[in-house]
Amino acid sequence: MSRFWSQAAQRCEPYVPGEQLNQPGIIKLNTNENPYSPSPAVVEAIETEAANQLNLYPSPTVDQLRERIADANELTKENVFVGNGSDEVLAFSFMAFFDQGKAIRFPDISYSFYPVYARLFNIPFESIPLRDDFTIPAEAFFQSDGGVIFPNPNAPTSVYLELEAIKNIANQNPDQVVIIDEAYIDFASGSAVSLIHDYENVLIIQTMSKSRSLAGLRVGYALGNAELISGLTRIKDSFNSYTLDRLAIAGAVEAINASDYYVNITAKIIATREWSFSEMRKRGFTVLPSQANFLFATHASFPAETLYVKLKEAGILIRYFNKPRIENYVRITIGTDKQMQQFFDALDKILSCV
Repeated sequence: MSRFWSQAAQRCEPYVPGEQLNQPGIIKLNTNENPYSPSPAVVEAIETEAANQLNLYPSPTVDQLRERIADANELTKENVFVGNGSDEVLAFSFMAFFDQGKAIRFPDISYSFYPVYARLFNIPFESIPLRDDFTIPAEAFFQSDGGVIFPNPNAPTSVYLELEAIKNIANQNPDQVVIIDEAYIDFASGSAVSLIHDYENVLIIQTMSKSRSLAGLRVGYALGNAELISGLTRIKDSFNSYTLDRLAIAGAVEAINASDYYVNITAKIIATREWSFSEMRKRGFTVLPSQANFLFATHASFPAETLYVKLKEAGILIRYFNKPRIENYVRITIGTDKQMQQFFDALDKILSCV
């Protein structure tokens, strides 16, 4: 730790992403990426933009993309904010809606960027314990002093919170912002976007990294009432008016247009998820009910960390979290059918040695 670091730098505990190994033949089931390529129309749009427009700054208001996202969600562009990946949108949201003197609430087992941002921006927080079955106790989020944030479906547990429970949380926090982080919502029963019309305190954050196969492009967005979106824009324009580059804008617009393509690959992932869920249970795993593009599982007689190490030796990456309550669980991203069969072949060899 350097004596030149600011207090903010000293109190940070940076987020640790999943491993990214530049190694041929590795099967990556550890970072919840989409195993399928983006629509060919997306690639064509990016190539066209790169060939003709890179000498020009992108639009600071990104109206074209905001309008397409708004249309897809039956909103107006004034209800849409876009940023450089949903993590950036989350960071702007912490700055725009959470104050240093009031504790916010999020689940104790949740997206690990939340405590990182809270410490960075010096915002106090309360980690609300999930129930023993890893479901979110909605009533524990009522009457928060500073606001509420949680993923739905939750990460890394994959468990989905029903819309009625989200309504109750929003109703019980009328003077605070309730942020629902919907990174995996396209693999689930349904979004909470409909609440925006009736709840001025609800902000939905989504991404194109998962169901739209654009993890490498970095496009995220928020949906909410116009005043919330205006607050996010004030924060963004105090940092950098041009958060999205031309290639990201062109690709994201076309990704919205190519909805049929993405509905098809999302359906494939869900089908593979359900098959994989059954296969895991056949092998003695306890698997949480998933509405995401990953599974969260534990084995009674095989330690999670050992499983992670053995699979890595076999050229397959999964995610292991050495944290309280989940230290014996692993998170497995759903790959293609071929990748998942390779995963189970390797898993069978490992389990045969028990």
